[in-house]
Amino acid sequence: MSVLSSSDTQRRDAQKANTPVPSAAGGAPRAELNGVAFAYREEQPLFRDFSWQIKPGEAWSVIGPSGCGKSTLLYLLTGLRQPLAGSVRVDGNPVGKPHPGSTTGLILQDYGLLPWATVWDNVRLGLQLRGIPRARQDEQVAFWLERLDIAALREHYPAQLSGGQRQRTAIARTLVFQPNLLLMDEPFNSLDAMTRERLQNVVLELIEEHGLTTVLVTHNIEEAVFLGQRVLVLTRPPTTATTAFDNVHADPHDYRAAPAFLTQCTALRTLLGRSDE
Repeated sequence: MSVLSSSDTQRRDAQKANTPVPSAAGGAPRAELNGVAFAYREEQPLFRDFSWQIKPGEAWSVIGPSGCGKSTLLYLLTGLRQPLAGSVRVDGNPVGKPHPGSTTGLILQDYGLLPWATVWDNVRLGLQLRGIPRARQDEQVAFWLERLDIAALREHYPAQLSGGQRQRTAIARTLVFQPNLLLMDEPFNSLDAMTRERLQNVVLELIEEHGLTTVLVTHNIEEAVFLGQRVLVLTRPPTTATTAFDNVHADPHDYRAAPAFLTQCTALRTLLGRSDE
């Protein structure tokens, strides 16, 4: 699934060049929640007077106990849910209102692929709906299928793919838009351990190659530490304060084998234990 706003000439040129569009606001936040309150009907509030800021180029992980509002946080950032109070902005604009040059992509755990469409057509669908010229569609789809090593599967249907191949297709379908903000809701949760690690490596490479701003929701401490330069730790509801765990590592490619990785995982596990008390 991709949640997308309208585009302009700069966005179309960036798609052609396969490069991200810089924030028009320069050093302004890529996304920002200010004083947000949210609750599902007749349930305990998940957030109360909650504020959080995401800077361009940052890679965030979000972790916390079940039911604390991790996925809801992504839905607020896409406009699929609206806050009861406070504001949510992406690139300085209220979420839910069209703003040229800004695109938010959302990758879900269940892939969201059309079962009757081939890999090629699934990846191309959003470009078709936005009226992108056919030559540009073909160029973008071909680039991302090749980059994600699924070009040979272009005529396959989702039922013919492994879980890892389906998730690569879902990632390609989102990245054809060159999103300014990439949101991922437990995208690797249903995959086996080795496939999960390979796709984590792919996401890390894409962050480096394209300067993506990312937010990953996960239950997995090791995944949060590996993919998040910063980790947002949510508490049992309602969350009222931002607890951020800094996790900048010098060489991400060898990070899993580094002593610092185990140290950070242990520190995050301790912090989670405290937040759950």
